[in-house]
Amino acid sequence: MKAARLLEYGKPLVLDDVPVPEIAADEVLVQVKACGMCRSDVQLIDGYFRPYADIPPPIIVGHEITGVVHQLGGAVPKGAFEEGDHVVVAPGWGDGTCRHCAVGNTQICPNVRWPGFGKWGGFAEFIPVPARYVIKVAKHLKFEQLAPLTDAGMTPYRGVKKLRNAGALGPDRVLGVFGVGGLGQYAVQYAQLLGGGAKVVAFARSEDKLAIAKQYGVEHTIAVGDKTHADIAKELNQAVGQPELDAIIDCAGAPEMMQLAFSLLSISGHYVDVGLVGDRIDVPLFPRVSREQTFQGSFWGNNADLMEIMALAAQDKIKHTVELFKFEQINEYIDRLRVGDILGRAVMTF
Repeated sequence: MKAARLLEYGKPLVLDDVPVPEIAADEVLVQVKACGMCRSDVQLIDGYFRPYADIPPPIIVGHEITGVVHQLGGAVPKGAFEEGDHVVVAPGWGDGTCRHCAVGNTQICPNVRWPGFGKWGGFAEFIPVPARYVIKVAKHLKFEQLAPLTDAGMTPYRGVKKLRNAGALGPDRVLGVFGVGGLGQYAVQYAQLLGGGAKVVAFARSEDKLAIAKQYGVEHTIAVGDKTHADIAKELNQAVGQPELDAIIDCAGAPEMMQLAFSLLSISGHYVDVGLVGDRIDVPLFPRVSREQTFQGSFWGNNADLMEIMALAAQDKIKHTVELFKFEQINEYIDRLRVGDILGRAVMTF
């Protein structure tokens, strides 16, 4: 099978022919039809994660995976799947024994495995997947739209749910979405679907990305560019009647953007970050304490999150901005993503 493999950190992926993997008794062999390209793929190649998890090559990259069931292991429960079923792959494979797995949050299991961060990944024609992390989807949905939903579409969904569950959203609140890229294009939609009537404001450097937010129904957008905090607060006040944000979903995680976002956060405001453009934050501590603000990380999502998203997709409640490319163009698109030259999500299709 064709497979794009990382053989050496900091080098382009090698497009190889490798044996089709054999599956264990509890696994499903998925024939990959589409795989989204994520900034974390670039970060993996560039060594961003090595201080936290130094994964030895070779690595088949790609974790936003959808396809069809090709083969079933002998221990997969009868009737669970049939060959030809359309499926997506839930990305966080837990050990099944820890307290996080016990409540379904396998993506934060201390012994978690990730497709695309090890021996098998989605930039290959086949991938073996434990059956419990394969989710059937409606056959009328397009593969190129399903693939991004397993990360770009799931990560901000969980983040907005955290804001909702914390009581940070409602008809008298203002929710800021920072970054309207691969994740942010979905975050602005979830902000409206789950926001309970909160006013939604999208913030980004690029007018083209803000145009996507407007296309998806966001009334208020602010281009941050080289503006000062005071200028942006004034513009925010003119747009929604207050200079601060009650809640923030940050889809960028860029240091300068985070400093701006924290400066706009209200008393008892809630800030959820899902972005990882940077690796450090430097913000004043006293306002966080004296204003009793909450900062929370949110990581990917679990099976329940992904099933909810698939239900929304089946009801045509999620829109997509997708650019398709072929297997042979993987390294070209990695370079484009590295410099921010992609609107929405890039998706490889076989």
